[in-house]
Amino acid sequence: MKSKVTDLRSALKLLESLPGQLVHTNVEVEPMAELSGVYRHIGAGGTVMRPTKEGPAMLFHNVKGHPDAVVAIGVLASRNRVAALLDCRPEELGKKLYHSVDNPIPPVMSKEPALCQQIIHRAEDKDFDLYKLVPAPTNTPDDAGPYITLGMCYATHPDTGQSDVTVHRLCIQGKDELSIFFTPGARHIGAMAERAEQLNRSLPISISIGVDPAIEIGSCFEPPTTPLGYDELAVAGALRGQPVELCNCVSVNERAIVNAEYVIEGEILPHIRVQEDQNSHTGYAMPEFPGYTGPASNQCWKIKVKAVTHRKNPIMQTCIGPSEEHVSMAGIPTEASIYGMIEKAMPGRLQNVYCATPGGGKYMAVLQFKKLTSSDEGRQRQAALLAFSAFSELKHVFLVDEDVDCFDMNDVLWAMNTRFQGDADIITIPGVRCHPLDPSNNPGCSPSIRDYGIACKTIFDCTVPYAQKERFQRARFMEVDSDKWLKQE
Repeated sequence: MKSKVTDLRSALKLLESLPGQLVHTNVEVEPMAELSGVYRHIGAGGTVMRPTKEGPAMLFHNVKGHPDAVVAIGVLASRNRVAALLDCRPEELGKKLYHSVDNPIPPVMSKEPALCQQIIHRAEDKDFDLYKLVPAPTNTPDDAGPYITLGMCYATHPDTGQSDVTVHRLCIQGKDELSIFFTPGARHIGAMAERAEQLNRSLPISISIGVDPAIEIGSCFEPPTTPLGYDELAVAGALRGQPVELCNCVSVNERAIVNAEYVIEGEILPHIRVQEDQNSHTGYAMPEFPGYTGPASNQCWKIKVKAVTHRKNPIMQTCIGPSEEHVSMAGIPTEASIYGMIEKAMPGRLQNVYCATPGGGKYMAVLQFKKLTSSDEGRQRQAALLAFSAFSELKHVFLVDEDVDCFDMNDVLWAMNTRFQGDADIITIPGVRCHPLDPSNNPGCSPSIRDYGIACKTIFDCTVPYAQKERFQRARFMEVDSDKWLKQE
């Protein structure tokens, strides 16, 4: 059955039909810091500094300096919203993505005129200016510049011809220039750019903004689940039961997503590195998913922009770096990766997995594990080790029994308080590569950390010993249908 959601506009239409999931404002907003400042109070959630909360997505219809544009924020800033957009229950999202990886539907070239190319601006046009064409906001007054936070970067390996889509940190640096930051060794397009540089060639790239949420979620898979050469657009195809449609770019030899609101076309230049805050000189980049504003990098690559295309009356999509939106995009694919690896190794034991909000979708996973026999004692810790293998940026794993709701952190902490002893149930693995954006992954924080980005990975085993399960039975209540008492006459 064809999906009702195929692009950003159909996604917003669906959210409009769900009570309390989308709000509009016509009040003028300044895109530089104010827009994100507003949404922090409306629905950012995640690791954003309090006060914040989970709330509706929001459309800003009056963006200062951009009279013809609308800015959407928070589309994915709720697990329930993502579940509605992907047509499944919230607790089944990780499993659904896991099955989509194993049943990919590759993208195809569209036979129809591309909606994303209804209007074309070329870099040689005398009035071409990214600052005016793309209503990219800053999250805070400290940001290096306007950031494109939800740009689906699409490129092709210069040797193999295999393509890939990934989200990267993109900052507008000039009227026809962007900087792009590659986490060392982490993403496919970074490897493509490095190979092109070895060949003394530029790497054509398209950046599609405002797309089907299935593409945004699928693009965040990482190795080993989707190794180099695996096009994550095929995950989105599997989620929708139909292939993502692509079109040829108008100015570079690359393809773009047909139904995008905006497409930026350009080339990643070899042998050039950019100081990220070269215009603002703040020393900062933008707020990242751990909740801190990251330092500006002096190792960003330069994208020379050749064209910007967009739909009529385009909708710019953005997110706050540490918001619940990042938890959805990074965390749900990670859940899928962890679930898949453990299910293959020990079928039927792992009931579910949640990459919880406090870890930004990357640092923390809760594994709901069912010990079926006495010989399963200890396998729960084996599962935690597999989780670390499935996702290298994972720092902490919490293990809970099948009677604990892994998606409810109050229930997880209840298990920690009543089923966990610190001297027996903490397993530490020091000196392992993790993630450079965690400020505690610093040699100044522990003698086991030899380099920035190394951590002590830790397992918190909050499961009951199999032989003692009878001692840990939760209070049993009568099963009733509460709706009977809530119905109004």
